[in-house]
Amino acid sequence: MILKDATITKGFVLAGLMNMSVLIFSRFFTNETIAEFDPVVLSNFGLIMIVIWGLAYMSIAKNYQSVKWLVAVFAIEKFIYGFVWIKWLLNNSISDVYEKDVMAGLFYSMYGVNDWLFFVFFSYVFIYLIRLKKE
Repeated sequence: MILKDATITKGFVLAGLMNMSVLIFSRFFTNETIAEFDPVVLSNFGLIMIVIWGLAYMSIAKNYQSVKWLVAVFAIEKFIYGFVWIKWLLNNSISDVYEKDVMAGLFYSMYGVNDWLFFVFFSYVFIYLIRLKKE
């Protein structure tokens, strides 16, 4: 399956917007429950960095072909967040998060799924770009 350039561009924008959703779930960094349940990865600093990653995805949306190795970095970054999320799920109770704050619970329910989906997307784009250069 080959995605069209316009679809890939939209994928980068969507990835960025999904990262920006952290602003909603964190209530613009005022929701202390998110950091309480993972103070290392999801501190306010960590949440700000998620926003920065989102801006990076959107910044290359129209010229991703020129930065294939950056796309690979994005895939690695998403893999790491996805892996950390699974590790968190195995060692914590998501119902405890929901009991404390529904928005935080929704965030913890979805962020890893989002990371795995965009890991696949960024990996696909990277492989597509590698093959494109060989042709």
